[in-house]
Amino acid sequence: MIHKEGIKTLTALGIFLITTNIAATFLLGTNWLSHSILLLSLAGFLGAGLFFRKPQREKPADLGQVIAPADGVVIKVDRIFVEEYFNDYRQRVSIFMSGRDVHINWVPLTGHITYQRYNPGRHFLAKLPKSSDLNERSCVVIKDQAGREVMVRQIAGIMARRVVTYPNPGEAVAIGAELGFIKFGSRVDLFFPPGTNIKVSQGQKSRGQKTILTDWNS
Repeated sequence: MIHKEGIKTLTALGIFLITTNIAATFLLGTNWLSHSILLLSLAGFLGAGLFFRKPQREKPADLGQVIAPADGVVIKVDRIFVEEYFNDYRQRVSIFMSGRDVHINWVPLTGHITYQRYNPGRHFLAKLPKSSDLNERSCVVIKDQAGREVMVRQIAGIMARRVVTYPNPGEAVAIGAELGFIKFGSRVDLFFPPGTNIKVSQGQKSRGQKTILTDWNS
């Protein structure tokens, strides 16, 4: 299934590739070169389609846990000073999404949005530490019923050029619902209250809606 964010992109790409192949056949005839262009076009279109796939997953129950908002690999678990919104130290978990990963982002906990901000930014490699503060990004803060606030920062990578965030400030959100989408290679940082018991470690694989990042009950 294709995500709604990919419809326009894939349609435009499909039209371009069809036009290119018609022109190639007209100019080159039916030979190995036009066949090669066709095969490359098909591979490129299928590859682009992978970025926009939408897996069918069961939404997690709200059991007082915070789940991973994205597929990928945990590349950082540390304590860092966060100037934006908090202006204090927070526990950070960074998840890097490669080109092979699903690029949907999900809501990691139930609550309501207390803050949302989009920054155009740069497009450094998403694995670099500076990408969290300098790249194109969108930040939302979710506050749960107990008053705990978690920031989710969607960060565009070197290939990405658009970050989409769906909920607005004041809106209620449920764990496992769609938070947004990042097109083509990216990263998601989460910032937890100081002293949060993080359940994942660096190098661990993350699965959106499934991997538990912390359990407020433990």
